[in-house]
Amino acid sequence: MINGGVRTNRRAFLCGLSASFGSAAFAGPPDTSLFPVPRPTGWHRQTLPSLEDLIRAAELPGKTTLALADARTGEIIEASSPLRSHPPASVTKVITALYSQDALGPGFRFETRLMTNGELSSGRLNGDIILVGGGDPTLDTDNLAELAAQLKDAGVREITGKLRVASDILPNLAMIDPGQPDHVGYNPSVSGLNLNFNRVYFEWKRAEENRYNIAMDARTERYRPRVSVSQMQIAERDLPVYTYANSGEQDRWTVARAALGNAGGRWLPVRHPGTYAAEVFQTLARSHGIQLELGAPMHGAVAGQPVLAEHSSEPLREMLRGMLRFSTNLTAEAIGLSATRTRQLNNESLQNSGAAMADWMRNTFGARRPGFVDHSGLGDGSRLNAHDMIKVLTNTGAQTTIRDILKVIPLRDAQGAVIENSATEVVAKTGTLNFVSSLAGYIRTPNGRNLAFAIFSSDLPHRARLTKAERERPEGGRAWTRRARRLQNDLLSRWGVAFDA
Repeated sequence: MINGGVRTNRRAFLCGLSASFGSAAFAGPPDTSLFPVPRPTGWHRQTLPSLEDLIRAAELPGKTTLALADARTGEIIEASSPLRSHPPASVTKVITALYSQDALGPGFRFETRLMTNGELSSGRLNGDIILVGGGDPTLDTDNLAELAAQLKDAGVREITGKLRVASDILPNLAMIDPGQPDHVGYNPSVSGLNLNFNRVYFEWKRAEENRYNIAMDARTERYRPRVSVSQMQIAERDLPVYTYANSGEQDRWTVARAALGNAGGRWLPVRHPGTYAAEVFQTLARSHGIQLELGAPMHGAVAGQPVLAEHSSEPLREMLRGMLRFSTNLTAEAIGLSATRTRQLNNESLQNSGAAMADWMRNTFGARRPGFVDHSGLGDGSRLNAHDMIKVLTNTGAQTTIRDILKVIPLRDAQGAVIENSATEVVAKTGTLNFVSSLAGYIRTPNGRNLAFAIFSSDLPHRARLTKAERERPEGGRAWTRRARRLQNDLLSRWGVAFDA
């Protein structure tokens, strides 16, 4: 049984559904291109709606492609337009997890270091302190506080040089997808030095009728250091809610007064991650009596310099588990770019690195038509079809790597309530963009048969009509997504009964 799995009650499913209408590490089953559609047998299966009935009843605008396979043999046992490609959205992260673990290894850890080009004598450091990013996407303010404490423990009391940042182990990118609204926190910058998922917290509270107290900080549970690299001004307007301008090494935001209410807070993206991390570290070092002046960034190799302090991330395997559970875009991009770098391929842009991952998927799994513009799935230029996804999911090595770190997906009845004590277990990765919905993973049927599935739906003409400003909450977007998820739920429920062992 999969840990945390959910079991589907067959009677509850029938009632609810009728109401709702490569490398050696990845050796796997043989390729198959047949799409047979066996007729379910048995009295409880004869009452099931057909695949076409479910798709038609969903009344989902756009196109849907799907495939179901035996996870052990790789044989596709049911499909609908399985070669039609769609944006995979965050299902891309399944491929990224496999790609990165294959290159880096499950025990790989990102290292963030404080190094120096000087010498320490009697508490005085004659030289610079260099904050060296290793690409860690999970570095937070608490971790920087630990580095500041280590610096003090190393005996540093003052420095003659500057605090410098080295972040070019990964490319410095202002954002993941330029097509997203400026203010959404899930579209941050990417760098070799990332802090708090490259987000800053904007908080406001009404002090008087026409005045607010506002703050921008790099908060964690333990610390709330203020930052000046991101600044906010309140503007006398109704819309847009936010505007953004890049002013050298500073992010300048405005917010509409009419949108604030009495109090609240929101994470906003950071576009200058190196400066952001350096400013926060300055504040934390100051709390130990160490005054640091920010200097010019350090470019080029810093290997061989003395190490004053260091922080190691959790192992990659655990990082992947968190990425798949919370669908963190920055984590996907950082580990994907790091994997491409380790392979000594071009990772100067997300498009180049995504193309390298697509090549790896073709060579490793025999996929025919994958295309990726990033590693997170945020960009809608990526393409994947259900048949290629099934090739990955039914691969023995891929199942060993990915299955036990996927998220449990509970099945629901016709009213949308979770079906308790169910006998069908589902673990999968979801993916959602405006008018794009995807789901791919594994089903374990009541009698223990293991199935792999991929479902991709999209209404790309509707998505293409959206303006950039409409992309956070487009009209009709939530209703479309609800229909897509209902279709996914009904397909999974049907498969758990129709193709039980």
